[in-house]
Amino acid sequence: MINFQALGEKYNTPLYLYDFNHITTRYNTLKEAFRAKKSLICYAVKANSNLSVIKHLADLGAGCDCVSIGEVRRAFLAGVANYKIIFSGVGKRDEEIKEAIKKDILMINLESEAELLRVEAKAKELGKVARISIRVNPNIDPKTHPYISTGLNSNKFGVDIDDAKRMYIKAKNSSFLDPVGIHFHIGSQLTELEPIRESSEIVADLVRSLKVLDINIKFFDIGGGLGIKYKDETLITPYDYAQAIFGTLQSLDVTILCEPGRFLVGESGYFLTKVLYEKQNGDKRFVIVDGAMNDLIRPALYGSFHEVEVLNDSENESLADIVGPVCESGDFFAKNLSLKETKTGDLIVIKAAGAYCFTMSSNYNTRGKVAEVAIEDGKDRLIRRRESFEDLIELEKEYLK
Repeated sequence: MINFQALGEKYNTPLYLYDFNHITTRYNTLKEAFRAKKSLICYAVKANSNLSVIKHLADLGAGCDCVSIGEVRRAFLAGVANYKIIFSGVGKRDEEIKEAIKKDILMINLESEAELLRVEAKAKELGKVARISIRVNPNIDPKTHPYISTGLNSNKFGVDIDDAKRMYIKAKNSSFLDPVGIHFHIGSQLTELEPIRESSEIVADLVRSLKVLDINIKFFDIGGGLGIKYKDETLITPYDYAQAIFGTLQSLDVTILCEPGRFLVGESGYFLTKVLYEKQNGDKRFVIVDGAMNDLIRPALYGSFHEVEVLNDSENESLADIVGPVCESGDFFAKNLSLKETKTGDLIVIKAAGAYCFTMSSNYNTRGKVAEVAIEDGKDRLIRRRESFEDLIELEKEYLK
């Protein structure tokens, strides 16, 4: 059991805590599910980019799926091998493309024909061959929140089947491109298996048609997106997930790449915040805490639900909003939630906060980003210190006139 009270006193609040033993269990469960085939799990760094989190997963054998050159650099700093790194993302600058080619990563994932031409041009400038994959948009409804849906024609990601085939032919005929992979990713927080299976079937059929054209795809990248439990979701098991993919790959000799982020780290995380005071506006009860939307924006951005636990012995409950100090009406963690009565200094734990929480935090209202702490084998350690005011003004003060 995690002693939240002791950790809150030791590191102060607001605070992020990550259970590294939980991350290990999740990684091993997913790896075991794909054991029957050649596979590589590439952790989606965007979910939680703390260097210690990346290193922990790298030590377990994971690679990295990166969506900026900064994330690629983080992966290298954390000890991830170059041949386990994928560089994805819709918009890559020329200097980012060149750096990725120089670093000789596993592959650059392309999202448009225009990007293919840029990568080819940069590879030619460097006199190198760039390994590439193409993100195919299977146009399958993932049945998830529209903001995190990525596999429909109305989304900005990927290319359709016909465009992908044309791009693969162009790449095959290029002296500076090596088309080694294919990729699809239809969305995040997926809780229904059939859209994933349908997408895999469509993309696998494309791989077979490419083989006829003597384009031999080595890496079949199924993306990520497996959902976790925030409230009462019915989840896909890793075994069922793997079996659904296996069923679409008959006759194909490929290495399966999987890019989980939320699945690996989401439920490992806790956001710890302290009650400042309560406020009553007419019939409306507010519990005001020291954490804010700049620390954890998912409820404000997506209307996301996170389970909340108040750490006190009160037996009285009533409906309340949990809100922070930021000067926005959208600064809340929960609304109309049945919550224990609280007093100043009580701790509140917001659960399933390991993914897309700290990485989406900001310095809005000149608030420093909070500390991050790892818990492993019953021991805690700081993995990112709390930002100070001096940290926030460091890049500005020399220009003050």
